[in-house]
Amino acid sequence: MKIAVPAEVDLGEPRVAATPDTVKRLIGLGAEVAVQSGAGLASGIPDADYQAVGATIAATAGDAVSGADVVLKVRRPTVEEIAGYKSGALVIGIMDPYGNEAALAELAKAGLSTFAMELMPRITRAQVMDVLSSQANLAGYRAVIDASAEFGRALPMMMTAAGTVPAAKVFVMGAGVAGLQAIATARRLGAVVTATDVRPAAKEQVESLGAKFVAVEDEEFKQAETAAGYAKPMSAEYQAKQAALVAEHIKKQDIVITTALIPGRPAPRLVSAAMVASMKPGSVIVDLAVERGGNVEGAVPGEVADVNGVKIVGHLNVPGRLAASSSQLYAKNLFAFVETLVDKQAKALAVKWDDELVKATLLTRDGAVVHPNFAPKVEGAAQ
Repeated sequence: MKIAVPAEVDLGEPRVAATPDTVKRLIGLGAEVAVQSGAGLASGIPDADYQAVGATIAATAGDAVSGADVVLKVRRPTVEEIAGYKSGALVIGIMDPYGNEAALAELAKAGLSTFAMELMPRITRAQVMDVLSSQANLAGYRAVIDASAEFGRALPMMMTAAGTVPAAKVFVMGAGVAGLQAIATARRLGAVVTATDVRPAAKEQVESLGAKFVAVEDEEFKQAETAAGYAKPMSAEYQAKQAALVAEHIKKQDIVITTALIPGRPAPRLVSAAMVASMKPGSVIVDLAVERGGNVEGAVPGEVADVNGVKIVGHLNVPGRLAASSSQLYAKNLFAFVETLVDKQAKALAVKWDDELVKATLLTRDGAVVHPNFAPKVEGAAQ
């Protein structure tokens, strides 16, 4: 079996889908691995490092994917890219399927079996394949580093002969994987940290990291979590109460980091223009949800906006700002999944189509979009 690792064509994507370590392991499964020349450069991996572990370096993407049984990607391939893929190939990556039905239809039309790593179920055996967590963890860390770079003051309290520098106040909105890492990082840098989330389980996690929890803790709050561990959309009444509490709290903060995302939905608006206006000049807000519409009013995708002296940081692809680390983790997520698709005795692909991991992530197969969340609805079918 041949596995291909083409370079990413999106100019804003520095990550790569395999590292020398995972290439070596893929070869150990019996694969021949072709890596496009230059694919790893933005992640600090030269072609020679791939060659040293047994990969073939292909001059072009077309050469890399020619005849490949499996194509490993960071982002969903474009129509131009898939023209070179063989029908029946497995394509595995972060597919961003929500709202991209036309792109999924093209993948199906090309006869590809495509897998969306971000749909991996959050169960014990799939933890090592959880790309959302591996990438969000780094995004949360980087959000604090980016905030501190924009903030014109020190984060820790410093007692000097010339006077005392007070500790910065950091408020993290959303205590999922990214938020918890942001809390831990801000605490390590010496800031005074508070955090909020609509999931009751988050309170204990926030406090375990040494931060103070801020939320309206009523009956609705106690029921605000899905069985899968995601936040539920809250009622308008709860949102109004929470917004009032947050508005009062934000006025006193130096740095605010927002991380709230619900899969398949636009990002919830957490910080209004009035809240931004209430903050002191020199304050910084980092919106990690800017690619999904943003949590912060006034955030501009790909820019650092200045609103009356308050900086709103809207960097795109924040995990990609730590390309070497994020590629290392993402490549391991991919390898762990590919390993489940291979018969180790025969050293050949043997996809178990009824495996729960396959069923949860499979988008297209045999010329059709097959995932129940994205398959075209049949007119006249029972609702």
